[in-house]
Amino acid sequence: MSASRLICAACGWEPPAGTAYPFRCAHQGRDDGDHVLGHRLADGAVLDHADDPNPFVRFRETLYAWQAARQRGQSDASFVDRVHRLDEALARVDGRGFRVTPFGPSAALGQRLGLEVWVKDETGNVAGSHKARHLMGLLLYLAVAESGRTTLAPLAIASCGNAALAAAVLARAASRALQVFVPPHAEPAVLDRLHALGATVVTCARGPGEVGDPCMRRFHQALSAGALPFCCQGSENGLAIDGGQTLVFEMLGAGAPPLDDLVVQVGGGALASACMQALAHAVAAGWLQRAPRVHVVQTQGAAPLARAWTRVQQHMAASGVGVHQALDYAAAHRSAFMWPWETPPHSVASGILDDETYDWMAVLRGVAATGGSTVVVDEETLHQAHRWALETTALVPSHTGSAGLAGLLHLQRQGSISRGSRVGVLMTGVQR
Repeated sequence: MSASRLICAACGWEPPAGTAYPFRCAHQGRDDGDHVLGHRLADGAVLDHADDPNPFVRFRETLYAWQAARQRGQSDASFVDRVHRLDEALARVDGRGFRVTPFGPSAALGQRLGLEVWVKDETGNVAGSHKARHLMGLLLYLAVAESGRTTLAPLAIASCGNAALAAAVLARAASRALQVFVPPHAEPAVLDRLHALGATVVTCARGPGEVGDPCMRRFHQALSAGALPFCCQGSENGLAIDGGQTLVFEMLGAGAPPLDDLVVQVGGGALASACMQALAHAVAAGWLQRAPRVHVVQTQGAAPLARAWTRVQQHMAASGVGVHQALDYAAAHRSAFMWPWETPPHSVASGILDDETYDWMAVLRGVAATGGSTVVVDEETLHQAHRWALETTALVPSHTGSAGLAGLLHLQRQGSISRGSRVGVLMTGVQR
């Protein structure tokens, strides 16, 4: 049986054996390529053990952390015990640990839309969003790789809300120091909670005419000073995608009928990238006959992914090549397709206002492979989706959390989703 591997999608580089922190391709930044590590599962990996309510036990063989533990001679039972002990610590900090989150049809939403709408509810997950999934995969790897060490480097993250809270909860549970870089508009309630959890919070203002996220700039400075990337950008830490996949594996393991379409909100792109990777793994393993069409949603306030997809299509038309060749070209010429949004981004869905879609290439490859699309929604549609979510479900998502529903409204108005289709939407974060 082949071993699980990390491999750069751009150049094929793999971390040498014994690499302690295999987070980024060694060639990242040396050329204009999009160097991001992806996880190729071992042949014969068991995707779903279905033996535990904790997704990081149930889907453990899909995690690079599990593979790293086995390569270090640690038993499967010891890894499971590690997950349970960390989960107990999370429950002491946050009042809850990881459990499979609800996924089911919403009759009220379906009636309004003339569709069969299935909702994945992440509002009750650890720290109130899906972000903790990404970070749990990282934390488990660190627990394996650093076992026995007494001196540990600080962790660092750049975030405006949910990811920062998730990082602070997990870092506190693991007794790790955490640096959080936030924008000036971060919500006071979020900042209060970050301080209460013991995180070191640094506010990063955008200078006049400054292009790109100042929080990411300070984050990179922290990494240069020795911090480890405890973040939700696959471009900064390829292992961030691993834990996010558990969301899709839970949906597939629920026994629901196959979806025709899946609509996913996109900021930095890690969630959509994780969805694409999980669907590809499920199809390859025969768990799923075909992936649903995946549509990715951004706001008019910042839509670098939609802009990149338009440029890919323009390259196809100008060069006469197919979509996969065009994507290969874009991956080797990142700066011509993905760059920071020129104006300071603003939207009620503040959690998806990343200046760049850091995991853009993995997301666009998934859009192309599934026959999906990129969607840009206006503020009125974001407000409408939020109202509908509150009126038709028992959930209280934020505007960011219900942005996938906004994308579905937009797609239906366009006629891109047929009446009666079975569509999945993700409610990704609670309103605070």
